[in-house]
Amino acid sequence: MCTAATYKAEDFFFGRNLDYYFTYGEEVVLTPRHFPLHFGAAGILDTHYAILGMAHVAGGYPLYYDACNEKGLCMAGLNFVLSACYFPPDANKDNIAHYNFIPWILGQCENVTQARALLANLNLTGEPFSPKLPTAKLHWIIADRDSCITVESVAEGLKVYDNPAGVLANEPAFPMHLYNLNNFMHLSAGEPGGSFAPELPLLRYSQGMGAMGLPGDLSSMSRFVRAAFTRNNSESDPGQGLGQIFRILDIVSQTQGCCRLPDGQREKTIYTGCMNADKGIYYYTTYTNQRITGVDMHRENLDAGELRRFPLVTEQDVSMVN
Repeated sequence: MCTAATYKAEDFFFGRNLDYYFTYGEEVVLTPRHFPLHFGAAGILDTHYAILGMAHVAGGYPLYYDACNEKGLCMAGLNFVLSACYFPPDANKDNIAHYNFIPWILGQCENVTQARALLANLNLTGEPFSPKLPTAKLHWIIADRDSCITVESVAEGLKVYDNPAGVLANEPAFPMHLYNLNNFMHLSAGEPGGSFAPELPLLRYSQGMGAMGLPGDLSSMSRFVRAAFTRNNSESDPGQGLGQIFRILDIVSQTQGCCRLPDGQREKTIYTGCMNADKGIYYYTTYTNQRITGVDMHRENLDAGELRRFPLVTEQDVSMVN
């Protein structure tokens, strides 16, 4: 289970929680402009935009979970296990394996408008990257400073939705998430009104009562509502955008032990990744290290031909002041 959100302050930020019960050994990975990206029958991109994000590197190839490119376009894939449907290759389409979708978009597109143009002829296929890495059933959020869309490959075909909420979670399909927000239109960041029974002398006994009824459980529909409410009501002071996107994602993070699977496994927020898309910096925290770590793509050689890999700092890093 995962949640993603956008946030625009002085810079544009894009972040996500990865909630799962085990790790593939992900790292922050920079794919420079001249690292060959292989897209099967769709060919090879020898030159492309530089990409920075969280990935599992398998056989020397980056399998991105979430990333941004040097132009400020961001993208993340989230579990969509029940509804995702991929298709056999179609001779009249651009056939892209699901695991290559993020680099295919970020390698070629500067913004959401250009991504939409590529999506018009896309066919997502479901072949696994390798026998050890089975097909991942996902849907995706793509965003730049001005636009946000959700992409879902379902039984009816490839669907592209405007995403005015600026957030994404897991099941169900995105239109149901968006429609469900109607059930919470009474929530407010301000004081609640007295509509229950005007003749009753009801007392506002606490701050924050305008948000009473905001769901607090860990289900994907509840996380979507909670993230949408927080993201769309949050206001950061100048220079505090980075901290704000982490705060937004904190309210939908998972504590180990609170979500137990039938086989006894326990989900947790393995990492929270937040990108400053304007500056090309990827920030993250992990479950075991809440101190923010950053990787700046512009401090690296973007014209290189080899991956630049940054293992996660997972040991708790405490700044002592005495």
